[in-house]
Amino acid sequence: MGAVYAEITLKNAFDVASHKRGLIKEEQIRQTTVQALVDTGAPTLIINEATRRELGLELCGVRPTRMANETRETIKIVEAAEVHWKNREMTCQPWVISGSGEILLGVIPLENMDLMVDPINQVLTGVHGEEEIGHLVGVRFA
Repeated sequence: MGAVYAEITLKNAFDVASHKRGLIKEEQIRQTTVQALVDTGAPTLIINEATRRELGLELCGVRPTRMANETRETIKIVEAAEVHWKNREMTCQPWVISGSGEILLGVIPLENMDLMVDPINQVLTGVHGEEEIGHLVGVRFA
């Protein structure tokens, strides 16, 4: 299977909340639209330093990690960003990896937005078609 890319819009979640509270105008929300590599091996949204600066996301912490090639690296965890794909959205704390050029759309955002890779057509698609269905793992309702 070849690489699958998806156009996503990333927004500074603090700016979105500030707009909803009437503190800033909609046009003041820092956001960017990018072509992200859909990476089912990546745990979450991975952005580069340029995107972090463009969105104005501040550092929240660092964490050691092991990359797919077995090298060890320290990643930055930054403030929350909204991820928008078509009619779906979710919020997560992106990881910033030094030297990363591409934006990676990982498993947590994919699962949260009920998305999967269609391996035959090599596109991102809804698990349940156009209808987004949220699911809670391990939760039972009486």
